[in-house]
Amino acid sequence: MSPKSGSRLLPLQFTVLSLAWGSSFLFIKVGLDGLSPLQVVAARMGLGALALALIVAVLRVPLPRSARVWTHIGVVSFLLCVLPFSLFAWAGQHINSGLSSIYNATTPLMTLLITLVALRSERPRRGQLGGLALGLIGVLVVLAPLAHAGGPDSGGVAPQLACLAATASYGLAFVYLRRFVSPLGVPSTAVAAIQVGIGALALLATVPFIDDHPMTLSLPVVASMIGLGVFGTGLAYILNTSIVAGWGATVASSVTFLTPVVGVGLGALVLGESISWNQPAGAVLVIAGIIVTRRPARARKSESPPLVLPRR
Repeated sequence: MSPKSGSRLLPLQFTVLSLAWGSSFLFIKVGLDGLSPLQVVAARMGLGALALALIVAVLRVPLPRSARVWTHIGVVSFLLCVLPFSLFAWAGQHINSGLSSIYNATTPLMTLLITLVALRSERPRRGQLGGLALGLIGVLVVLAPLAHAGGPDSGGVAPQLACLAATASYGLAFVYLRRFVSPLGVPSTAVAAIQVGIGALALLATVPFIDDHPMTLSLPVVASMIGLGVFGTGLAYILNTSIVAGWGATVASSVTFLTPVVGVGLGALVLGESISWNQPAGAVLVIAGIIVTRRPARARKSESPPLVLPRR
């Protein structure tokens, strides 16, 4: 495939990726009808690992042999896959899938917050702090009314805090990736295959012994796990890598803006979930906070502006 034809596919890939990650919360919710949260995560990781292993084999992607590299990626596997996937699956028992997708949108804000704390060399800009504050207000708008609600969809505070803990884990994983894995120069597809594979092996080796929840493998449950594992975990990593290479990390990360729309929409259309005013309002504030944090820094007044010649 030529670079030009590949670039023409990027809008389609971006759309498919937003659908893949936005629909993940619907798949989790359906999967919980027949599986426990840990079983959902084990199935997701196992099927995702199979999909990525097939891609690595077909594309002949080289895998690193260094134990140090595998150890670092193992840490990423826990922070980026096992822990947050488990937290979202547990929370999915108590709250709507659309609400989970809204909390997932806080990932860039959590990543920035942890970066500012962990990487002291990166001084926060005023705009970044303002964006974090705006995003926090958005989280409070989503959280506060539901914390005192008594309806079946409120879920209480704990599941919603679990979603925030999951996005904080994502943030830790991204910082760890940047600090310890990215400098190693391992291909992105190889990193994805190893991190999902390690997590899958760990879960498949332990979950059957620590979770005796009876499984009900109905057609919707099986189909949702295939969609979650192959589509939302395996294929999504490859699409994200392609978009980052073609459009850059900043544009690629804007898929976060669409996943709440997809998640809330599918939850309402497919599962009949109710949408209260505070959910879209809080999501808008969270997304606005992300946009503010990513605005480029203004040039200092002492710096001379570039010379612009008038067009003739």
